[in-house]
Amino acid sequence: MKKLLISAAVVGLVSSAAAPVLAQSAAAAPAAAGFSAGASASQYHIAVVDISFIFKNYPAFTSQIEKLKGEMEAADGSLRAERDRLVQMEEERNTKKPGSPEFKQLDENLARLKAEFSIKQGTVRRDFLEKEATVYFTCYNQVAEKVKAYADKNNIGMVLRFTGDEPGVDRTAAPDREAVMRLIMQPIIHQNHIDITPDVLMMLGVDVRNLPPQPTTGVPATATRPAAPAQGFAPQRQ
Repeated sequence: MKKLLISAAVVGLVSSAAAPVLAQSAAAAPAAAGFSAGASASQYHIAVVDISFIFKNYPAFTSQIEKLKGEMEAADGSLRAERDRLVQMEEERNTKKPGSPEFKQLDENLARLKAEFSIKQGTVRRDFLEKEATVYFTCYNQVAEKVKAYADKNNIGMVLRFTGDEPGVDRTAAPDREAVMRLIMQPIIHQNHIDITPDVLMMLGVDVRNLPPQPTTGVPATATRPAAPAQGFAPQRQ
């Protein structure tokens, strides 16, 4: 019998990082425009934003995913119990003489229950995938709305998605193929203080002062988020 794989639908996408919500109005959010991370965005009329970083640190998203994870684990446990019962029935059937009435009866019941279990397992997994997609869709629209509002207010004509995490290529050693491919696949090669990620997080009500700094790889950063000034709120990502 196939091993339950429902967990993979959600667990791999759950972030362990969640930032507390800052109780502030949307009107106060534009003050973030002075942070160094996106200081040049209005000058160049172009900006970049790290959507993955926002999702990992947006409580409205992470809390829903954590709740969905709990529901998924409960459903997974219930299905696992049903699977164990089917295994027991199969073991009991194997103790009977093939062709005997007892064997045929158990075999028919087992075949029916296995089919019902397979349908139920598929239905549960599909339901969780749909719920997960709804959470992503709703939160993405919220982020996109704030990005548009920031761009309109600051006369920015284009906002591109990028990844602020340093791929981790050590340019002083023999290159690692996977790290090199991650470096090559970055959507943005260089950005000069046009990263509006902290500003968007603030507009979403996140206190970016409490976000943990990203690990430093020791590699010169080109497409990574610049450090904020000492008095600023933007998380340092090198």
